[in-house]
Amino acid sequence: MNQIDRGTINYRDELLRKMIHLCSLSIPVIYYFIPRFEAIVILSIFAFAAITLDLSRYFSPAIGKVFYKYFGFMLRRHELDAKKKNLNGATYVFLSALLCVILFPKIIFLTAFTILIISDTFAALIGRKYGTHKFLAKSLEGTLAFFVTGIIVIFFTPKLLYAPAEYYMAVFACAIGAIVENVSFGITDDNFSIPISIGLILWGLYLHFFPGVELVLRSVPN
Repeated sequence: MNQIDRGTINYRDELLRKMIHLCSLSIPVIYYFIPRFEAIVILSIFAFAAITLDLSRYFSPAIGKVFYKYFGFMLRRHELDAKKKNLNGATYVFLSALLCVILFPKIIFLTAFTILIISDTFAALIGRKYGTHKFLAKSLEGTLAFFVTGIIVIFFTPKLLYAPAEYYMAVFACAIGAIVENVSFGITDDNFSIPISIGLILWGLYLHFFPGVELVLRSVPN
Protein backbone atom coordinates (compact mmCIF):
# COMPACT_ATOMS: atom_id res chain seq x y z
CA MET A 1 0.00 0.00 0.00
CA ASN A 2 1.57 3.32 -1.01
CA GLN A 3 2.11 6.24 1.34
CA ILE A 4 -0.61 8.38 -0.24
CA ASP A 5 -3.31 5.72 0.22
CA ARG A 6 -5.93 7.04 2.63
CA GLY A 7 -7.96 3.82 2.69
CA THR A 8 -8.86 2.13 5.97
CA ILE A 9 -9.88 -1.23 4.47
CA ASN A 10 -7.80 -3.56 2.32
CA TYR A 11 -7.88 -3.27 -1.45
CA ARG A 12 -9.88 -6.46 -2.03
CA ASP A 13 -12.64 -5.24 0.26
CA GLU A 14 -12.43 -1.80 -1.35
CA LEU A 15 -13.02 -3.45 -4.71
CA LEU A 16 -16.11 -5.25 -3.42
CA ARG A 17 -17.38 -2.05 -1.78
CA LYS A 18 -17.06 -0.20 -5.08
CA MET A 19 -18.76 -2.98 -7.01
CA ILE A 20 -21.74 -2.55 -4.69
CA HIS A 21 -21.42 1.21 -5.13
CA LEU A 22 -21.81 0.75 -8.89
CA CYS A 23 -25.20 -0.84 -8.26
CA SER A 24 -26.33 2.66 -7.31
CA LEU A 25 -26.34 3.44 -11.03
CA SER A 26 -29.84 2.00 -10.86
CA ILE A 27 -30.93 5.28 -9.22
CA PRO A 28 -30.28 7.62 -12.19
CA VAL A 29 -31.35 4.90 -14.66
CA ILE A 30 -34.72 4.40 -12.97
CA TYR A 31 -35.20 8.14 -12.42
CA TYR A 32 -34.71 8.71 -16.14
CA PHE A 33 -37.93 6.76 -16.78
CA ILE A 34 -40.14 7.91 -13.90
CA PRO A 35 -41.58 11.28 -12.76
CA ARG A 36 -39.85 13.35 -10.12
CA PHE A 37 -42.59 12.88 -7.51
CA GLU A 38 -42.39 9.10 -7.75
CA ALA A 39 -38.60 9.27 -7.45
CA ILE A 40 -38.89 11.39 -4.29
CA VAL A 41 -41.33 8.93 -2.73
CA ILE A 42 -39.17 5.90 -3.54
CA LEU A 43 -35.94 7.54 -2.40
CA SER A 44 -37.59 8.78 0.79
CA ILE A 45 -38.52 5.22 1.68
CA PHE A 46 -35.05 3.89 0.95
CA ALA A 47 -33.33 6.77 2.75
CA PHE A 48 -35.49 6.29 5.85
CA ALA A 49 -34.84 2.55 5.84
CA ALA A 50 -31.10 3.06 5.38
CA ILE A 51 -30.86 5.59 8.22
CA THR A 52 -32.94 3.39 10.52
CA LEU A 53 -30.78 0.31 9.87
CA ASP A 54 -27.55 2.28 10.01
CA LEU A 55 -28.31 3.85 13.38
CA SER A 56 -29.86 0.67 14.79
CA ARG A 57 -26.50 -1.08 14.66
CA TYR A 58 -25.25 1.36 17.30
CA PHE A 59 -28.20 0.92 19.67
CA SER A 60 -29.19 -2.71 19.20
CA PRO A 61 -26.52 -5.34 19.90
CA ALA A 62 -28.54 -7.95 18.01
CA ILE A 63 -28.84 -5.83 14.88
CA GLY A 64 -25.23 -4.72 15.20
CA LYS A 65 -24.01 -8.30 15.43
CA VAL A 66 -25.76 -9.29 12.18
CA PHE A 67 -24.83 -6.04 10.42
CA TYR A 68 -21.13 -6.27 11.23
CA LYS A 69 -21.03 -9.98 10.42
CA TYR A 70 -22.06 -9.37 6.81
CA PHE A 71 -20.96 -5.79 6.14
CA GLY A 72 -18.41 -4.89 8.81
CA PHE A 73 -15.38 -5.79 6.68
CA MET A 74 -16.38 -3.14 4.11
CA LEU A 75 -16.83 -0.28 6.57
CA ARG A 76 -14.19 2.39 6.91
CA ARG A 77 -12.76 3.27 10.29
CA HIS A 78 -14.89 6.39 10.77
CA GLU A 79 -18.02 4.39 9.91
CA LEU A 80 -17.32 2.16 12.89
CA ASP A 81 -17.07 5.00 15.41
CA ALA A 82 -19.71 4.12 18.02
CA LYS A 83 -19.11 7.41 19.84
CA LYS A 84 -19.81 9.68 16.87
CA LYS A 85 -22.34 7.25 15.35
CA ASN A 86 -21.39 8.12 11.78
CA LEU A 87 -23.54 6.93 8.93
CA ASN A 88 -21.99 4.67 6.29
CA GLY A 89 -21.43 5.56 2.66
CA ALA A 90 -24.44 3.64 1.36
CA THR A 91 -26.78 5.64 3.56
CA TYR A 92 -25.27 8.87 2.27
CA VAL A 93 -25.89 7.70 -1.30
CA PHE A 94 -29.64 7.51 -0.64
CA LEU A 95 -29.67 10.80 1.27
CA SER A 96 -27.77 12.68 -1.42
CA ALA A 97 -29.91 11.13 -4.17
CA LEU A 98 -33.08 12.30 -2.41
CA LEU A 99 -31.76 15.81 -1.83
CA CYS A 100 -30.46 16.14 -5.40
CA VAL A 101 -33.77 15.02 -6.90
CA ILE A 102 -35.51 17.66 -4.79
CA LEU A 103 -33.02 20.43 -5.58
CA PHE A 104 -32.08 19.98 -9.22
CA PRO A 105 -33.77 19.47 -12.59
CA LYS A 106 -33.62 15.91 -13.87
CA ILE A 107 -30.91 16.51 -16.50
CA ILE A 108 -28.61 17.97 -13.86
CA PHE A 109 -29.30 15.14 -11.43
CA LEU A 110 -28.54 12.52 -14.07
CA THR A 111 -25.14 14.06 -14.81
CA ALA A 112 -24.14 14.83 -11.23
CA PHE A 113 -25.20 11.52 -9.73
CA THR A 114 -23.85 9.34 -12.51
CA ILE A 115 -20.48 11.08 -12.16
CA LEU A 116 -20.61 10.34 -8.44
CA ILE A 117 -21.14 6.62 -8.95
CA ILE A 118 -18.70 6.01 -11.79
CA SER A 119 -15.99 8.59 -11.18
CA ASP A 120 -15.81 8.09 -7.42
CA THR A 121 -15.38 4.36 -8.03
CA PHE A 122 -12.47 4.84 -10.43
CA ALA A 123 -10.89 7.54 -8.27
CA ALA A 124 -10.80 5.20 -5.27
CA LEU A 125 -9.58 2.11 -7.11
CA ILE A 126 -6.96 3.82 -9.25
CA GLY A 127 -5.89 6.19 -6.50
CA ARG A 128 -5.33 3.38 -4.02
CA LYS A 129 -3.61 1.10 -6.54
CA TYR A 130 -1.49 3.55 -8.51
CA GLY A 131 -1.53 6.80 -6.52
CA THR A 132 2.08 7.84 -6.00
CA HIS A 133 1.93 11.62 -6.52
CA LYS A 134 0.48 13.69 -3.69
CA PHE A 135 -2.21 16.18 -4.72
CA LEU A 136 -4.12 18.09 -2.05
CA ALA A 137 -5.51 15.48 0.37
CA LYS A 138 -5.18 12.40 -1.85
CA SER A 139 -3.35 11.41 -5.04
CA LEU A 140 -3.05 13.06 -8.44
CA GLU A 141 -3.76 9.71 -10.13
CA GLY A 142 -7.06 9.25 -8.31
CA THR A 143 -8.19 12.81 -8.99
CA LEU A 144 -7.33 12.51 -12.70
CA ALA A 145 -9.22 9.21 -12.86
CA PHE A 146 -12.26 10.97 -11.45
CA PHE A 147 -12.00 13.82 -13.96
CA VAL A 148 -11.41 11.68 -17.04
CA THR A 149 -14.21 9.22 -16.31
CA GLY A 150 -16.46 12.16 -15.46
CA ILE A 151 -15.87 13.63 -18.92
CA ILE A 152 -16.83 10.29 -20.47
CA VAL A 153 -20.03 10.26 -18.42
CA ILE A 154 -20.86 13.78 -19.63
CA PHE A 155 -20.94 12.63 -23.24
CA PHE A 156 -23.53 9.95 -22.44
CA THR A 157 -25.91 11.82 -20.13
CA PRO A 158 -28.88 13.87 -21.42
CA LYS A 159 -28.59 17.59 -22.14
CA LEU A 160 -31.22 20.29 -22.36
CA LEU A 161 -30.30 21.68 -25.79
CA TYR A 162 -27.18 19.65 -26.64
CA ALA A 163 -25.37 22.95 -27.17
CA PRO A 164 -21.55 22.90 -26.98
CA ALA A 165 -21.68 25.24 -23.98
CA GLU A 166 -23.54 22.58 -21.98
CA TYR A 167 -20.63 20.19 -22.37
CA TYR A 168 -18.08 22.83 -21.34
CA MET A 169 -20.18 23.71 -18.29
CA ALA A 170 -20.47 20.06 -17.31
CA VAL A 171 -16.71 19.54 -17.69
CA PHE A 172 -16.07 22.53 -15.42
CA ALA A 173 -18.54 21.19 -12.85
CA CYS A 174 -16.84 17.79 -13.09
CA ALA A 175 -13.46 19.40 -12.38
CA ILE A 176 -14.92 20.99 -9.25
CA GLY A 177 -16.37 17.61 -8.29
CA ALA A 178 -12.94 16.00 -8.66
CA ILE A 179 -11.44 18.55 -6.26
CA VAL A 180 -14.32 18.08 -3.82
CA GLU A 181 -13.81 14.30 -3.90
CA ASN A 182 -10.17 14.83 -3.10
CA VAL A 183 -10.55 17.23 -0.18
CA SER A 184 -13.73 15.80 1.39
CA PHE A 185 -11.75 13.16 3.28
CA GLY A 186 -12.18 13.73 7.00
CA ILE A 187 -14.63 16.61 6.46
CA THR A 188 -17.78 15.12 5.01
CA ASP A 189 -18.85 12.00 3.11
CA ASP A 190 -18.05 12.42 -0.57
CA ASN A 191 -21.19 10.52 -1.57
CA PHE A 192 -22.96 13.62 -0.33
CA SER A 193 -20.53 16.40 -1.25
CA ILE A 194 -19.77 15.30 -4.83
CA PRO A 195 -23.27 15.34 -6.40
CA ILE A 196 -24.31 18.42 -4.41
CA SER A 197 -21.26 20.41 -5.55
CA ILE A 198 -21.54 19.30 -9.19
CA GLY A 199 -25.27 19.96 -9.21
CA LEU A 200 -24.96 23.43 -7.70
CA ILE A 201 -22.18 24.47 -10.09
CA LEU A 202 -23.96 23.10 -13.16
CA TRP A 203 -27.34 24.57 -12.20
CA GLY A 204 -25.72 27.95 -11.52
CA LEU A 205 -23.99 27.90 -14.91
CA TYR A 206 -27.24 27.04 -16.68
CA LEU A 207 -28.99 29.96 -14.99
CA HIS A 208 -26.13 32.31 -15.92
CA PHE A 209 -25.47 31.31 -19.52
CA PHE A 210 -28.98 30.24 -20.55
CA PRO A 211 -31.38 33.01 -19.48
CA GLY A 212 -34.92 31.71 -19.19
CA VAL A 213 -33.75 28.13 -18.74
CA GLU A 214 -36.18 27.68 -15.85
CA LEU A 215 -39.11 28.31 -18.18
CA VAL A 216 -37.75 25.74 -20.63
CA LEU A 217 -37.25 23.16 -17.91
CA ARG A 218 -40.83 23.54 -16.75
CA SER A 219 -41.93 22.29 -20.16
CA VAL A 220 -39.63 19.25 -20.00
CA PRO A 221 -41.11 16.10 -18.42
CA ASN A 222 -39.57 15.77 -14.97
